[in-house]
Amino acid sequence: MFKFLTSLFRKKADSVDSFLMYPEGKRYYRETHSIRRANIDEDAIKIINRLNKFRYKAYLVGGGVRDLLMGKRPKDFDIVTSATPNQIKRIFNNCRIIGKRFKIVHIIFKGKIIEVSTFRSLPEHRLEKHKAENDYLIKRDNSFGTAKEDAARRDFTINSLFYDPKNDSILDYVGGFEDIQKKTVRVIGDPDISFKEDPVRMLRAVKFSVLLGLDIEKKTKLAIKKNRLELEKSSTARLLEEYNKMFRTWKTSIIFEGLAENHLLDVLFKEPADKLKKTDPEWREHFMETPLGKRLAVTDKLLSAREEMTPAIFYSLIFYDIIKDLYENDRGHLAHNIKESLQVVFERMGIPKREQDNLVKIFISQPRFQVTDDEKERQNSFFKKKDYFYDAFMVYKIVAISEGNEAAVQSAFFWEISLRQRPKPDSHQFGQQNRKKEPNKKRPPRKKHRDRRVGSNHNNQNQNQTDSQSSNSGERGESQEPRQVRDTSSENEERET
Repeated sequence: MFKFLTSLFRKKADSVDSFLMYPEGKRYYRETHSIRRANIDEDAIKIINRLNKFRYKAYLVGGGVRDLLMGKRPKDFDIVTSATPNQIKRIFNNCRIIGKRFKIVHIIFKGKIIEVSTFRSLPEHRLEKHKAENDYLIKRDNSFGTAKEDAARRDFTINSLFYDPKNDSILDYVGGFEDIQKKTVRVIGDPDISFKEDPVRMLRAVKFSVLLGLDIEKKTKLAIKKNRLELEKSSTARLLEEYNKMFRTWKTSIIFEGLAENHLLDVLFKEPADKLKKTDPEWREHFMETPLGKRLAVTDKLLSAREEMTPAIFYSLIFYDIIKDLYENDRGHLAHNIKESLQVVFERMGIPKREQDNLVKIFISQPRFQVTDDEKERQNSFFKKKDYFYDAFMVYKIVAISEGNEAAVQSAFFWEISLRQRPKPDSHQFGQQNRKKEPNKKRPPRKKHRDRRVGSNHNNQNQNQTDSQSSNSGERGESQEPRQVRDTSSENEERET
């Protein structure tokens, strides 16, 4: 009897509907929004129509819908569906299943890949009573769910809108359509739990607010400051991937300014931030006036002027204050001192060994750019052929401009006059292991089998005469067309994602 009475007064677990502003989904039709099919990738529409043909629900989702509503050009178009990865693979021949934690499908077209994922369910702990001491970090996320569950489990309301091409409507469960109109970044559900589930969401919230001109909702902003140390639990590979995306925005300086204002830069780039604190305790309030802020601002300007920048250049500029004093210190070996100063940073951030060596080479070579003697032309030419020369030169040039060092700027001009080398394509994949494929070996010529039939001796004699004539013609200098071999190495190249 006692158990029955206590069960009546016990607080019931939350349901999925408690996380949704519109549990049944609110539809916004063509008359109320600005999305038009002409602005959507045709292949994405074909995928959705084909899934619908096989009686599966399918929508355009995420950043593509958000950017279209804000009048921006989407970088990609992601699709979400009720079909499982194996069911999708039965429908499309040009696809492959990837992922370990949660399997998704890449449908491959010429020159592009469209990502298709299955509706995901809400994590079980979301339906339980929140406890501050619990660890909510999502480590396994492989449960399929419904459309409303998928909307409820996403990070921000502005990323949880579904576009249905069948009737040109937007399906909204969480109020994301209104938040886009209000220009607000808001977490779905409890921000404290959301940021503990995936701490990288704090970084993404700041990035979206800066790039899209949105304000972070007050409750979300407070939760970022409160849970900022949760970022230390994040996967280093995931963070490196986010940084690489950040560097390609041409607005790295103002993103870092936002990270500084929201107390995230101290956690993500602890050692460089400590250097800024020593020189200026109020560095957060005027980040753009700090040496790091000036370097990143110069980099963004050069990017807008169509200069090419690799992630190694950005990391070198971020870490520059850590090793700057070593150039003025004559004690010890420079290379050893630089490695020792950066080792803690490399280990904490999970930078791969290959990238570590490249960054060290960039820093070691900085004093080399001060040598502009014509007498050392041979040594200079040899230096320019180094694979890290372009990155090292750009770091030297950016630092010189940001510091207003006229002598260093003139030295940069000396090296830039004959600069022709550009970074290799794989240099942009910082921290990602690229699989090198061996070129296809040419197939050896097929051996001619001796004909053992009657009369084969006569054929062999004729063949020998023909060979001797051809060899004699070659000795006389008569031209012979070489056999053309088709190079298929480029055709066998598989796109890495």
